[in-house]
Amino acid sequence: MTTNPSTGSGLLTRSFGILGTTVAAVGLFAPGTATADVLVPLPDGHKVAPGAVITRTGERALVSPSLAANGAGRVVWVSGMVVAEVTETPEGKVGPDSGPSNNPGSNNSATFGASQLNTGYIIGCQVSIADNAVSLGASGGATLQSASISGSIGVRIKPGEVRFVQLERADIVKPGTYSVDYTDVEMSIEGCAGYAQARAYTNLEIIGESHTKTTLYGQPFSIG
Repeated sequence: MTTNPSTGSGLLTRSFGILGTTVAAVGLFAPGTATADVLVPLPDGHKVAPGAVITRTGERALVSPSLAANGAGRVVWVSGMVVAEVTETPEGKVGPDSGPSNNPGSNNSATFGASQLNTGYIIGCQVSIADNAVSLGASGGATLQSASISGSIGVRIKPGEVRFVQLERADIVKPGTYSVDYTDVEMSIEGCAGYAQARAYTNLEIIGESHTKTTLYGQPFSIG
């Protein structure tokens, strides 16, 4: 995985200063070319948060049947870029996280060390993923699956279940432009013998006296 910062004009070297960070990731396996593959272009997204603006651009998914050919698996490669232009945030220091058992924050637990940009995908088996999926997932005990995006991510899911797959996070220690860029990240979904759906999510959490969390969702799409 390579890491670079982003400004409005391009990619430079990594910095945790005022320009922020970009996290770029390339999947270990490139998408296949089988005729059954389905390319799904997805619309850009934009949301205004307190002291920040979140955008998602260039999102796409390539959906393929699983090589296991058992009717309960499929593979999807996802790509996209998320940018947070943060104008207001206290200067923080990364960690410690305050999630359950000191696990990483966001996804409806909080990290008070620094503000954070956190992005990934929600995967549901025979479940329609609504706009309140992140809050319902937390209250309903949905599984958060953190993963390195330098390779394939295996997701096992049963009918009626929801999984959160966290692709990457960027810590925000001062105002600036922060982005996460991922290309052809492979997610292998197994165990869902029925309709499956996925949807991108991005959480922007800003620390301070008025601790805020804003979620930008992508458009739901079928993964078979």
